[in-house]
Amino acid sequence: MLTKLSVNLNKIALIRNSRDGNTPSVTLFGAVALKAGAAGLTVHPRPDERHIRRDDVPALAKLLRNWPGREFNIEGNPFMNLMEHVREVRPDQVTFVPDSESQKTSDHGFNLMEQGEKLRPLIAEAKALRSEERRVGKECRSRWSPYH
Repeated sequence: MLTKLSVNLNKIALIRNSRDGNTPSVTLFGAVALKAGAAGLTVHPRPDERHIRRDDVPALAKLLRNWPGREFNIEGNPFMNLMEHVREVRPDQVTFVPDSESQKTSDHGFNLMEQGEKLRPLIAEAKALRSEERRVGKECRSRWSPYH
């Protein structure tokens, strides 16, 4: 199986949000990544919009419609604002991340022994919103991982 690169645009958005205006453009950087060969784009729209803003998500979904075969991955906490984005744009991949609003970055996965039953209907909903070729990803790490 080949490794595929999905470029996470959160830091571009963080830089943009530290300035006035819309520079650098998250959508423009997404297009640059796709032109360079990225297999997809990833965003983590947190409720406080510290990086990805609400309006970035549909703009990036629109961009990706021009790139057949490239995927859009939205990650976040399904008990916060993630599912409203999933319902709106129906991304190719959804990654459930159990972070809290006060966390600077995600550092663990869900404990499925404790939260599996609460997650089950959200996983089913995310799967129901996807087309045949789409999939639902789920972080299940119980410890910190250097890969996220």
